[in-house]
Amino acid sequence: MKRLIPIYAILFGLGHQMAWACDLCKKNQPKGFENITHGQGPTGNMDYVITWSAIVLVVVTLFFSIKFLVRPKESDPGHIKNIVWDHNLREHGGQ
Repeated sequence: MKRLIPIYAILFGLGHQMAWACDLCKKNQPKGFENITHGQGPTGNMDYVITWSAIVLVVVTLFFSIKFLVRPKESDPGHIKNIVWDHNLREHGGQ
């Protein structure tokens, strides 16, 4: 495992450098997208609508997934989580 750490560090360094856009692509990208990607950036308003709607969708999904993982608010004894999660765990030898 100790031999793999330098290899991972080198691969991370090389991958990180290759992920940034080159100087020509940086110059051709619209403002706000300069150093993100290679190639052509958004060309019209519809591209921006698609991009921002995808960003909003991802953020909303992330918010709700974290919210329901932290506080599921399911107290019904017949809920499926109660099959796995035993409220009487201490009585059966758990901590």
